[in-house]
Amino acid sequence: MGRLEQKRNEKEMSKAYLVKIDAFEGPLDLLLHLISKYEIDIYDIPVAEITGQYMQYIHKMQYLELNIASEYLVMAATLLAMKSKMLLPKPVLFDDETELEEDPREELVERLIEYRKYKSAAGLLKEKETQPAYTRSPAAEPEKRVQDTRNPAVLESDVYDLLGALGQMLDRKKWKEPQLATIQRTEIPIRQRMKEIIRVVNDAPDGVLFDDLFEEPTKSHIVATFLALLELIKEHLVQCRQEQHFSMIRIFKKERKMEEAP
Repeated sequence: MGRLEQKRNEKEMSKAYLVKIDAFEGPLDLLLHLISKYEIDIYDIPVAEITGQYMQYIHKMQYLELNIASEYLVMAATLLAMKSKMLLPKPVLFDDETELEEDPREELVERLIEYRKYKSAAGLLKEKETQPAYTRSPAAEPEKRVQDTRNPAVLESDVYDLLGALGQMLDRKKWKEPQLATIQRTEIPIRQRMKEIIRVVNDAPDGVLFDDLFEEPTKSHIVATFLALLELIKEHLVQCRQEQHFSMIRIFKKERKMEEAP
């Protein structure tokens, strides 16, 4: 009976980790993030490279046991099929034969460009929504990530930057996933972890390094910390910044504007 009860408790704890969050907008948003981060030409996407990077992000979502939307997995299958097709040898043509070869990336490029237009338009509408009705709207500018007022070169990190930082942190600390899986998990309430992070951030005017929030090599601690950080960002309590792509992420207390006050 003891073994059956232990298995039942482990199953219930596993279910508790299946969290669905709204921070992930969709597979096209992830692809645009990768294209921007790695400075890839959207009209000439290196399928092998982008597929490898995409699968790394999917793997991190699965490691965190997030409830990944099915469209992410559909896109993963599409990229893998596209990669396989481009690796196939091209047919040999004789001198008198001509064949127009279709680029398997063409449809994906069109979808990405269309999605980028809608995303940019949505960003402009959201920006106008926060402006007072009695002021004159400034001229529309291309979408850009929020900048730190003290240092214009600093970028505000998004959820995919945090996922990438998580993978780099695991590599730096040499916390391998099989090793983490063997350590017994203990349930850590997300709200409790949020309070702990806020306490640390409030005591650090120069910000806290992303890696320093992860103190224990246990999966429960890593998952709870990551989800707590996402929730704090969603509630406008903290802000994550980095000087440039691939640089270390720092977490700061966010100074609220009047319209962001609870």
